[in-house]
Amino acid sequence: MENLRIPGPTPLPEEVLRVMSRQMINHRGPEFGQIVTDVTANLKQLFQTTADVFLLTASGTGALEAAVVNTLSPGDKVLSVSIGVFGERFATIAEQFGAEVIPLRFEWGTAADPDAVRRALNADPEIKAVLVTHNETSTGVTNDLAAISSVVKEFDKLLLVDAISGLGSIKLPVDEWHIDVAITGSQKGWMAPPGLAMVSVNQQAWQAHEKATMPRFYWDFTKARSYLEKGQTPWTPSVSTIFALSVSLKMMLAEGLANIIARHARIAQATREGVKSLGLPLFAEASHASNTVTSVAASNGLDTKKMLKIMREEHQIVLGGGQQKLDGKIFRIGHLGWVSEDDIKAVLTTLKTVLPQAGFGGAS
Repeated sequence: MENLRIPGPTPLPEEVLRVMSRQMINHRGPEFGQIVTDVTANLKQLFQTTADVFLLTASGTGALEAAVVNTLSPGDKVLSVSIGVFGERFATIAEQFGAEVIPLRFEWGTAADPDAVRRALNADPEIKAVLVTHNETSTGVTNDLAAISSVVKEFDKLLLVDAISGLGSIKLPVDEWHIDVAITGSQKGWMAPPGLAMVSVNQQAWQAHEKATMPRFYWDFTKARSYLEKGQTPWTPSVSTIFALSVSLKMMLAEGLANIIARHARIAQATREGVKSLGLPLFAEASHASNTVTSVAASNGLDTKKMLKIMREEHQIVLGGGQQKLDGKIFRIGHLGWVSEDDIKAVLTTLKTVLPQAGFGGAS
């Protein structure tokens, strides 16, 4: 079986695979209504929130758009805190819908500086909202979201967080950290296939929603809330993915959120130590290295594309490459969701054999 080690989609447990094969049911009927109600309640536990939580049939990017159009109006000033590909995407969406985006960019491989966020907010009191990526999979960096949130709330600004690849795997208590809209995706740490985005919307976000005038139809949170009261979604949902999520959430609650977070931290540390033992340098700054994906810098002759090809075709291990300006310069090992130490040991053992075949000359 292929060892899929990219930062999403992630491998699925057998229990999840089985439930996806069940027959369709009426998405407006009582049985499905109960499933949606239970899934929503379980998500609230794992989000650590009492706010509204909605299921959107979409990729994570769809939910980023939903967060923007439900809380902002054309011309609103928005501070974009970006540390990689997905931070840039969030900003582009806001700009596309008419927001005035003020970019605050940090070198890829580093985390955002909360003091720089403070200076940016202090310099422009008209900023309405702040866009932040919690866990940037393109670079393997996790922002200090607690510190960033504290700064944002000093200025009483709306905080919209791309938590797609961190929530459910890395510590992120939504209510405690005052996240107004938190976004995640089923294909990441949630052990479900792609197809669903899950968003939490708190009272401050609802207040912004009442005034927001960006165009929206499919993403309208008001519709999502009114249909959820009936145990439904406004539009035909990805029924099989909701079946899958219903099972994976029960597995997660059985393991316990604290244990899940500890497992991800433990496996991430083992991955980083294993990579370094092979003589490879890590790309992300050590103090903010992600616990869901490890980014590795190419060095000493390593052809990352050749290495990825050999790993995939000869050893059935699939790793991630670099994106955009990091293409060919890094590779990434995903370790989120349904993952164990043995999965990572298999990757590291195989890498030791493959690296010389891909030109790596050993530690510099």
